[in-house]
Amino acid sequence: MLARLIASGFGSGLSRWAPGTMGSAVAAVLAVPLLLLSPWALVAALAASCVAGWWAIPRAGGDHDPGWVVIDEFAGQFLTLLVLPAPGWGGIALGFVLFRIFDIFKPGPIDAVQRLPGATGVMADDLLAGLAAGACLFALRLVLPI
Repeated sequence: MLARLIASGFGSGLSRWAPGTMGSAVAAVLAVPLLLLSPWALVAALAASCVAGWWAIPRAGGDHDPGWVVIDEFAGQFLTLLVLPAPGWGGIALGFVLFRIFDIFKPGPIDAVQRLPGATGVMADDLLAGLAAGACLFALRLVLPI
């Protein structure tokens, strides 16, 4: 089923080991050629993953954010990495770790928005985690050579 394939991050969410981390890792790796092509390519991938998530999640039965749904991790990881001017592995790795920290611990409003109904709640917490991680990554770029 197409919706399940998309919601699972093209199968990356079916990993037996930490499916959210696996989905985020796949998204981080996909971000490298997109950033090399153009930051706008990553913006397009972010937009596509958001639209795809809102479409696929309810159709795939992922309204309550089961572990295998990772299209939301794709969107959050892409959002985090948008602050990188170039795809260096240090910046990608740091963005990956920061996103996972915010996604796992869900401080403040990140935790609150995941309670929104349906695909909105599933997608919104990862988008806020991506925004927070991106802000931290941007600030770290000011003091670190990443």
